Amino acid sequence: MIKKINKTLAAIAISAAVASVAGVAQAADTIKIALAGPVTGPVAQYGDMQFTGAKMAIDQINKKGGVNGKQLEAVVYDDACDPKQAVAVANKIVNDDISFVVGHLCSSSTQPASDIYEDEGIMMVTAASTSPDITDQGYEMIFRTIGLDSLQGPTAGKFIAEQVKPKRMAVIHDKQQYGEGIATAVKNVVEKAGIDVALFEGVTPGDKDFSALIAKLKKEKVEFIYYGGYHPELGLILRQSAEKGLKAKFMGPEGVGNKDISAIAGKASEGLLVTLPKSFDKDPENAQLVAAFKAKGEDATGPFVFPSYSAVQIMADGMKATNSENPVKVAKTLRSQTFKTPTGNLAFDAKGDLKDFSFVVYNWHADGTKTAVSE
Repeated sequence: MIKKINKTLAAIAISAAVASVAGVAQAADTIKIALAGPVTGPVAQYGDMQFTGAKMAIDQINKKGGVNGKQLEAVVYDDACDPKQAVAVANKIVNDDISFVVGHLCSSSTQPASDIYEDEGIMMVTAASTSPDITDQGYEMIFRTIGLDSLQGPTAGKFIAEQVKPKRMAVIHDKQQYGEGIATAVKNVVEKAGIDVALFEGVTPGDKDFSALIAKLKKEKVEFIYYGGYHPELGLILRQSAEKGLKAKFMGPEGVGNKDISAIAGKASEGLLVTLPKSFDKDPENAQLVAAFKAKGEDATGPFVFPSYSAVQIMADGMKATNSENPVKVAKTLRSQTFKTPTGNLAFDAKGDLKDFSFVVYNWHADGTKTAVSE
């Protein structure tokens, strides 16, 4: 409404009217896609992955002629992975009259933003948020190009139970929707397998000193620790555990699978187990795309790069299939067709989740590289 009022007022003045007409003509030539995620904050590295993948897709689609005769245009919004800021961003996207969103990244930000997009008829595809709660709401306009914690948690839990087989373990989380949710899923799986979870406890995001937690872990004599959350906290826990002589193996979800965890933990990150999407950059079919990233000096190895690329591609393919920029029509098409993307042939269920997705367990190395230990 504000935008429409401004346009009306602008039309009153002749000079402003000319500028307005030029602006409308320019807008008519592009289809804006909002890229919402952390530009700033402790997990901005993951936002970089999302923006890198999405912008590459937009660039390549535009080079091939765009969508229905129009070019795609990326508009970046910073939510800092903060729920309140995510709501402000979502409202800004509504006011900016953008109908398609790739984002958000953190589940705790995606959840409240998705409420706004559903109410406003805006289509959102997250390439990183894995909490099942987001799509359990049964929304029509919300999709994701990554798997769920209800899949990732059991993948980790099964690996722990069948391969690690600890007699006594701890499950730690960061008290947030994503971290606590996946930690709970892992706890449920390992306990059903008969493994003793001696400690299930939360830490506060942003904390720097984990000596009290480490003292508890040593007292409980745990052999294995699963952590649900992001890399800044786990990196410090790993480093401080090594310094204090805690000899236990650690595991975490894709939220810790970032090269910065090696920068924080150093040698203590060697041997960390991580569940991540498979390395799409290693797929021979993606060789040309990987080369395109390298030509721009960009890293294609991050877990959210290719899912973000696919998020843009399915939007574009949906617009082409319907010959429309109507997000409601595109959303209906996404649920009825299969789309060939760099992350595979994607088909969506009624909730907007992928019908087929798998997580892989990797062994993390101190130099920031990883080796698959399960497929």
